[in-house]
Amino acid sequence: MPILGSIIKRAIELRSRMPAIFQTSNATLAQKRELKKLLKKAAGTAFGEHYNFDNILKKNDPVSAFQSTVPLYDYNTIFREWWYRTLNGEPYVCWPGKVKYFALSSGTSESSSKHIPVTASMLKAIKKTSIKQIFSLARYDFPISFYQKGILMLGGSTHLQFNGTYFEGDLSGITTKNIPFWFQHFYKPGKRISKERDWPTKLEEIVAKAPQWDIGIIVGVPAWWQILIEKIIEHYHVKHIHEIWPNLSIFVHGGVSFAPYIKGFEKLLGKPLTYIETYLASEGFIAFQSRPDTNSMQLALDNGLFFEFIPFDSENFDAQGNIKPGAKTLTIDTVTEGKEYALILSTCAGAWRYLIGDVIKFTDLRRNEIVITGRTKQFLNLCGEHMSVENMNMAIKMAEDQLNIEIREFTVAGIKHGSMFAHKWFIGTDSEVDPLLLRKKIDDNLKILNDDYRVERIAAIEDVIVRVLPSKVFYNWMKEKGKEGAQNKFPRVIKDKVLSDWETFISK
Repeated sequence: MPILGSIIKRAIELRSRMPAIFQTSNATLAQKRELKKLLKKAAGTAFGEHYNFDNILKKNDPVSAFQSTVPLYDYNTIFREWWYRTLNGEPYVCWPGKVKYFALSSGTSESSSKHIPVTASMLKAIKKTSIKQIFSLARYDFPISFYQKGILMLGGSTHLQFNGTYFEGDLSGITTKNIPFWFQHFYKPGKRISKERDWPTKLEEIVAKAPQWDIGIIVGVPAWWQILIEKIIEHYHVKHIHEIWPNLSIFVHGGVSFAPYIKGFEKLLGKPLTYIETYLASEGFIAFQSRPDTNSMQLALDNGLFFEFIPFDSENFDAQGNIKPGAKTLTIDTVTEGKEYALILSTCAGAWRYLIGDVIKFTDLRRNEIVITGRTKQFLNLCGEHMSVENMNMAIKMAEDQLNIEIREFTVAGIKHGSMFAHKWFIGTDSEVDPLLLRKKIDDNLKILNDDYRVERIAAIEDVIVRVLPSKVFYNWMKEKGKEGAQNKFPRVIKDKVLSDWETFISK
């Protein structure tokens, strides 16, 4: 095994000397090439013939021709017009061949699951970007012995549901089922436990096996990892997880901001971890953190994805986060650092000009790096406060530090309050805290973080309401909704029927 570790370490060191592995020197050119590849590959599909991809490819500016010919789609429209045919087993609808896998995804707000196609081309692209991320570890100062350690991935079941013509399940389950053979030696918890569909049973089996593994990297959603580590610590009567896994050094996380979880998470450790963020959505491997000393992620510009960006403002989106007719789309060469954009994808899984629902912000255009700031449907903008999930996460983290408490989950609703408005916060914490003091801290922090919020607190947001709940209430809600574990996250903003259901649930 030391020889294997040396080989992997040496390969990573050699590849890290090739800048192209980590940074696309000409983002505009790379994206034009990707679009052309996608159009050529899909020209013979029903979608490609309908929008005459062959003709678009003949244009002097195929990017502009593509944008002017193909409309923008959200999930409901592309499923209703195209993707439903692939569920019935029809091949060559939006991508060549027959779709074998569908990732079940509800984002964080929808009540029913979306079926996102996962093609063989997409699985290949995800593997390619995953390898790039592995090679990026050469930028971190880990000893050769580190590359012999196990990688424990806390994801969905690899025992996928077969529905006559396709398999469906969590994307993490689909990708894990298709991991390359050379990675299987490092992968934990292994094939048998990975197949387990019952989430509590899966956690208990991992707890039972934990001391047998030498884990160096853990991968998954922060909330569920915190729960698992607490179970391991409690079961073996240890002070922290490093008594079980002394070589644990990296936490690869994604899907939700880690900021609100850091305080509670680090109480479970015996030494600091390196945190690496990834942006692996059901629609593709979009970006990953490729270097230390940053919280930003580098876009995967040359691997089966074509990106467009819509300025996330009142000109392009209504107050409910719905895209307006005639919304302006930009490409990578015309975006601005520090501005928020709704993300549009065209992919090698047959998504075309698809509104993924995430909002991002460029932090470094030279490196093509971004951060996720929220969801198009999870901004609070009742009266012009333009409050993003990024604002909420930071306000919560500040309150944790100010009051020396741990907040494990939270969600916010915008409600009518007499003739004006109010923000209603539901805070999941097991710490002793005065709700009125917590309310004041959150409110004051948001006034510092968001000028629009500060103004509207005077003009239109008449009150801020805080309700403190045990953290288990949030996880029980997820369980009742069939969204326990894997990549599921509690929504940061709730409204309409979801809000009504939530309030009914917590009043029981």
